[in-house]
Amino acid sequence: MLTNGMTEVLKIEYPIIQAPMAGGITTSTLVAEVSKSGGLGMIGAGYMTPNQIREQIREIKKLTSSPFGINLFVPNEFTYTESEIKSANQLLQPIYEQLNLQLNDSLDIPNSIHVFETFNEQIKVVIEEQVPVCSFTFGIPSKETIAELKRNTIILIGTATTVDEAVEVEKSGMDIVVVQGSEAGGHRGNFISQSQESLVGLMSLIPQVVDHVSIPVIAAGGIMDGRGLMASLCLGAKGVQMGTAFLTCIESGAHKVYKEAIMNAKEDQIVLTRAFSGKWARGIKNKFITEMEKHEDLLPDFPVQNTLTQPIRKASSSQNNADYISLWSGQSPRLAKNQTVKNLLDTIITEAKKINNYI
Repeated sequence: MLTNGMTEVLKIEYPIIQAPMAGGITTSTLVAEVSKSGGLGMIGAGYMTPNQIREQIREIKKLTSSPFGINLFVPNEFTYTESEIKSANQLLQPIYEQLNLQLNDSLDIPNSIHVFETFNEQIKVVIEEQVPVCSFTFGIPSKETIAELKRNTIILIGTATTVDEAVEVEKSGMDIVVVQGSEAGGHRGNFISQSQESLVGLMSLIPQVVDHVSIPVIAAGGIMDGRGLMASLCLGAKGVQMGTAFLTCIESGAHKVYKEAIMNAKEDQIVLTRAFSGKWARGIKNKFITEMEKHEDLLPDFPVQNTLTQPIRKASSSQNNADYISLWSGQSPRLAKNQTVKNLLDTIITEAKKINNYI
């Protein structure tokens, strides 16, 4: 049950993908250790420059000969006005003061053209460096991009939060679809449905998607152990993608304060917010989320709000202050442990095999 067509395609021993968490969490060591331990390590490259991507790919290749993958954010058109920026900065001013920061009016606010150009450069690096697997979040790339990646024999994985989105991922020519349940930590991957309509629980989402697509389905959202893996496989998924479980591992690049926050959190503290980035995401409720809650509708869209809050998140991290960090987490924080990647994967597989003997 633990080997199937998907594990064969990805050339991995176990049907486990480490979620590509952007923002420095997916260190070269983390990605390499996951791949060496039988899963598929993934670089979360959404915020990385093309040069940073190239550098990390080469680092990982020195650490392992096992396959690994990379995830990119599909760019979407966005606009903003100067008054939106001014209004958002006014809301952030008291927090800047609490962290002893000066409000920076010269922040490099992204624009659509630059974001699309960066994405195309990222794709170019993925092809040149011959990364075997490339996944996408926040939408589906152009037909031309997909065709070019496939010409270079790169396995493509899309992200969906509903059946309709999964069907579109398959139609686009991608090889595998990750279905992201509402339990998942971090940003929502919806691109057809609105965020609130895309909050389908994973156990409901898996069988419905499996019934409507022919490509392998990967389950994501709140899965932390062998029980979650086997439940997903029983519902028709071919594997799982796990984020929070790997985030608290020793090899993860997450800040110590962030890891501790997850391991001390309870399931009812995990909420959805767009306060940090302008896009709905799931994480631990902290002071920043509470203070910005009533203003969420006024905030600029992603990636503009993400840029405006970056100095706050950075300063909060350097001050070991969890109040103003985006503490993304799935809904199963009580199951998180501080352990090595190898120990996590060994435990998951041992649990899964035990359960499989009972089925």
